[in-house]
Amino acid sequence: MVRRLLIGTALGFLALFLALPLAAVVTHALGDGVPAYLRALRDPDTLAAVRLTLLTAAIAVPLNLTFGLAAAWAITKFAFPGKQLLVALIDLPLTVSPVICGMAFVLLFGAQGWFGSWLSDHDLKVVFAVPGIVLATLFVTFPFVARELIPLMQEQGTEEEEAAVVLGASGWQTFRRVTLPNIKWGLLYGVIVCSARAMGEFGAVSVVSGHIRGVTNTVPLHVEILYNEYHLAAAFAAASLLALLALVTLAMQSLVEWQGRRRGEST
Repeated sequence: MVRRLLIGTALGFLALFLALPLAAVVTHALGDGVPAYLRALRDPDTLAAVRLTLLTAAIAVPLNLTFGLAAAWAITKFAFPGKQLLVALIDLPLTVSPVICGMAFVLLFGAQGWFGSWLSDHDLKVVFAVPGIVLATLFVTFPFVARELIPLMQEQGTEEEEAAVVLGASGWQTFRRVTLPNIKWGLLYGVIVCSARAMGEFGAVSVVSGHIRGVTNTVPLHVEILYNEYHLAAAFAAASLLALLALVTLAMQSLVEWQGRRRGEST
């Protein structure tokens, strides 16, 4: 009875907080019919928002992948001064509100910010432009890959890498043939989570974007503008793209976890 009660409670929460909101999004998106739904998705501003969202993720995710992998490798395989400070800095975006992050970039790179006059003199624009959106997204997403890899690499230890070095392997050979195969599923999981957060980020991007239609609006910002203007069908049509992204991310996470468990059981 206790097991059935717990399972029923879990399924009830899933239905209330996952299934019903997704069903509401799909219902409202198709409320005016499929042709209206497709027209909303083909709207130039919607397409521009999708392109900007994908561009931001395409820049932020590889950079976070590189940083997260390097940071996790340094933290778990070496001892150096400032190691705990680096760990604390990696966790910083998880403890700071994304809105505060956006405000910090405005104070740094805005017209009245610390570097505002220099940027203006050199005809460079960061805030209310694509670079500001990319920087804000980088800041809020860079812990995900590192935080996924650090406990995994700590659990694996350094014995295999040390054995490879003793046998004459170079640093790059050790990383490519020993370290990377052992962390590939955790690395892929971190990239998936980082990508989902990069494409769905709202708070920090909202502060630095300027909400310029067709220029600095990502998909979440575009949904907000359409909803505030009472274009409900178009807003929910754009929101359905984010819902689809969430479902794809969930499926990929489940696949990666299953592959990781399968590999662990086989070894």
